[in-house]
Amino acid sequence: MICAIMQPTYLPWLGYFDLVDSAEKFVFLDNVQLEKSSWQLRNRIKTAQGELFLSISRKKTEEREIPLIKDAEIDLQGNWKKKHLASIEQAYRKALHFSEIFPFVKELLEPNEKKLGRFHIETIKAISKKIGIKTEFLVASELSGIEGGREERVISICKKIKCNEYLSPQGSADYIEKEKPGGNFQENGIELKYHNFAHPEYGQLYGKFLPCMSIIDLMFNEGAKKSLEIIRSGRKKPFSCLELRETLLKN
Repeated sequence: MICAIMQPTYLPWLGYFDLVDSAEKFVFLDNVQLEKSSWQLRNRIKTAQGELFLSISRKKTEEREIPLIKDAEIDLQGNWKKKHLASIEQAYRKALHFSEIFPFVKELLEPNEKKLGRFHIETIKAISKKIGIKTEFLVASELSGIEGGREERVISICKKIKCNEYLSPQGSADYIEKEKPGGNFQENGIELKYHNFAHPEYGQLYGKFLPCMSIIDLMFNEGAKKSLEIIRSGRKKPFSCLELRETLLKN
C-alpha cells in the first residue's frame, strides 16, 4: 500500500496532484506549523502580463506564536476571494474551457470556511474528484497517536494507516537523509521512494509556456477531462534515496 503525506496548500500545482494520484492513500499534514509566505497562503496563475500571485488574507491574532495549519483562520471580512475571482475571470475568460471551469472555481471559493486547513483540504478533494483522481484521503489531525519529529511523525502515520511504501516529496530529503541514507524507514518496515515529476507542457494562453502555475491554469486551458492525462504524462519512475542523491549531485 503506497501512501503520500503533504501539507494542504492553496490551489496547488500539477506536481501536487500527481503525488496525490500516485498514492493509494494521501494524508493531509494539517497539524504542523503554518509557514509564512508559503503555498499554504498563496499560489499563482498566468495572465497576459505574466504570472500573478493570489494571496489569502489570514485573520490576525493577538498571539505571536504561529498557529498550526488546522488552527489558522481565514479573514472572512476581507475581499480577497472577490479579488481572486476577478483576477481569475480576467486571466482565463478567453480560455477554451472557461465556461466549464469558472463556475467550478467560483463554487470552490464561495464557502465561508474559516479554518485555512479545512478550506484547502476541501478544495483539493473537490479538484481531485473533478479531474478523476480516486485516491483515498485522510487527515493527520484526525489520526490518534501521531507524534515525534518530522521523520518520526511520517513513519508513525504510515504505520497507523498500514502503508508499507512511502512516496515522499523530494524536498523532504533534507531531513530524511540528514543522518543516514533513507533515514529510519527501512528499519520500520517501510520502503521509501521519492516522487519524480517532470512538468509537462500543455496549451496555454499568452505566449511562452510558464510551468508551475496552479492546477486551475491547466483546467481552464485543457478542460477537466484531459487534465489528469496531462498530469500523468509528467510522471517518472520514483527515485530511491541513492538515485535521488546521484541525481542531485549531477545537477
